[in-house]
Amino acid sequence: MPDWVAIVILGIVEGITEFLPVSSTGHLLIVEHWLPRQSDLFNIVIQSGAVLAVIPLFRERLTQFIFQWRERETREYLLKVALAFFITGVGGVLLEKFHFKLTDNPLPIAIALLVGGVAFILVERQIKGKPLSANVTWQMAVVVGLGQLLAAGFPGTSRSGATILLALILGLSRSAATEFTFLVGIPTMLAAGGLKIVSAVLKSHGALGENVGMVALGFLVSAVVSFAVVKWLLRYVQTHTFNAFGYYRILLALFVFLLWGTGHLPTVHHGGGFENGRGLPADVQPGSH
Repeated sequence: MPDWVAIVILGIVEGITEFLPVSSTGHLLIVEHWLPRQSDLFNIVIQSGAVLAVIPLFRERLTQFIFQWRERETREYLLKVALAFFITGVGGVLLEKFHFKLTDNPLPIAIALLVGGVAFILVERQIKGKPLSANVTWQMAVVVGLGQLLAAGFPGTSRSGATILLALILGLSRSAATEFTFLVGIPTMLAAGGLKIVSAVLKSHGALGENVGMVALGFLVSAVVSFAVVKWLLRYVQTHTFNAFGYYRILLALFVFLLWGTGHLPTVHHGGGFENGRGLPADVQPGSH
């Protein structure tokens, strides 16, 4: 397979799964076995492209933060985003400090996909017909921060999936839950990705040995796809439930079970990190086998 084809495939997978509540780990687990090896730095860069691309979609909220920050409602919302980010950041630092590692294989990932899929369907049934609030409470902010840590510890959970689910359980509307989750996830993933890029540069003394053209291609593809997918999702959740994602997760879990059971997926080892923020070591990155 030509390198550029593999790069485009990785960029598409990254762009689609980075923000959807379907687990990027579950998808990468499937594609990584058949694609050429890519570096950890490459994956961090294309993930950053997917994250940066969606920032313009929240232009109205960001404009509010900049020009209307004196308003009490705006300040409180911004502080809630900061609180969730802080909880995740402190938790992530503690995971690193205590060298948290989760020795894993495809089976637990498939289970996490399955549990998350069933949870979406059950939660949607629970909240059906009930009034949901568009107001993010302090309790919700704390739970979203903890939800991101939950995804860090259990690959296959999905960062956005866990946080959206928890917000829905607490009574937040689908649109508000999606927006708040993404606004917390953007700085979280950019901070984690930025630290890893700086660390990689320092360790290599600037000699990264990357094909700049291929990295740029992956960055561009993931950015374009991510922008389109998130733009669609923000409209979709205004009039639809998350049931479709629940059923999709269940089907994906069954597929991973099948591949694992037939010996087509090897055991992998995960370290602590953000499941959708690519806080994974190189041995679970696409094409690493």
